[in-house]
Formats: sequence, structure tokens, C-alpha cells
Amino acid sequence: QGLKPEPPVPTESPDPIFGTSKLPSDLPATDPFLGQNKVPDLQKIFQRSDGLPVHLKLGVPDKMLYRTTMALTIGGTIYCLIALYIASQPRNP
Repeated sequence: QGLKPEPPVPTESPDPIFGTSKLPSDLPATDPFLGQNKVPDLQKIFQRSDGLPVHLKLGVPDKMLYRTTMALTIGGTIYCLIALYIASQPRNP
């Protein structure tokens, strides 16, 4: 039967499947999805030498999250210890 001849290789690259139709030069500088770069401001906050640990630098929300995490951790530890104590007691016949 023989081999079928291969089709010619295309010389142009195909269009990207998930690409956008806009080129970067077509985008206006004030597009809302670009937003403002907040990294320098956050660097100033986190690198400040004020004696606070880095996980408490952003103030009240960080303190609330930290305290909630600590309360859940301590409560879970106490609950596990109580469950182990109850499980270790012999059952009455």
C-alpha cells in the first residue's frame, strides 16, 4: 500500500488558545485590573523596627486572627486530652 505523504509543515505559529486579543501596547495605563502596586507600602510596614512579630504588624485584624487561632489550638488540645482520659477509663460492667 505504501506510506502516505506527510502534509506540509505550516510556517506560521498557530494563534494561542487562551491568549487575549489585546496586545500590551493596546492596553491603557489606567485599566482597573492593573491596580496600584502596594508592595512598597507593605515593605515599609513589615520592615519597621517596632518590636512586633511580623504576623501582628497589620494591627487589629492580625491580633484577632492570632488570638482566635490560639484559642482554637488550646481548646482543641484540652478537648483531645479529655477525650484521651475518657477513652482510657475502663468500662463498668
